[in-house]
Amino acid sequence: MTVPQEKQALRQRIRQNLRTAAPSMAEDRRIVELLTALPVYQNAGTMGCFVGVRREIDTRPLLQNALLTGKGLCVPLCTGPGEMEMRLVENLSRLSPGTLGIPEPPPEAPVCPPEAIDLLIVPCLACDRQGNRLGQGGGYYDRFLAGYDGITVALCREEQVQDRIPVEVPDRPVWGVLTERGLYRQGALVWSGEGEA
Repeated sequence: MTVPQEKQALRQRIRQNLRTAAPSMAEDRRIVELLTALPVYQNAGTMGCFVGVRREIDTRPLLQNALLTGKGLCVPLCTGPGEMEMRLVENLSRLSPGTLGIPEPPPEAPVCPPEAIDLLIVPCLACDRQGNRLGQGGGYYDRFLAGYDGITVALCREEQVQDRIPVEVPDRPVWGVLTERGLYRQGALVWSGEGEA
């Protein structure tokens, strides 16, 4: 089986599991609580973050926290097939469903260049503990991450963490994977919310 075939089979299995699992708002709240306690979050002047939809982590409390604490906040705007830009937002009420049904900023929202983003929070369908992520398959984040050198954290419920995610040449691991258990880096759980991260 080729890597793309492995990825597709894993996507199908994870999606099936998500369809039958009851969503847990408590897990999502715990993930947001842990993220806001991380120094990489607290020290970030500008944060980029996805807007969670359907079975993704609910990031709205995180987006609101970023705005309330005075951070610059940018969220993705799809600009073409597999292409996105991060755009600055100052009010979540300005987000409206885009081409994929995901809330997006208006087209006139200012572009936030990758080098201006201190911390980028990325979605995933699954991750492994080494920081390899499996996306939905559209390649939006893969293309964006190819030009981003800052800190990346993937939000993933523990039940979606895999022992291994198949990787291809352009795939780049994230700095850390955050679940309701804590922060995984380079294969190990390095922080569970107690003490310094």
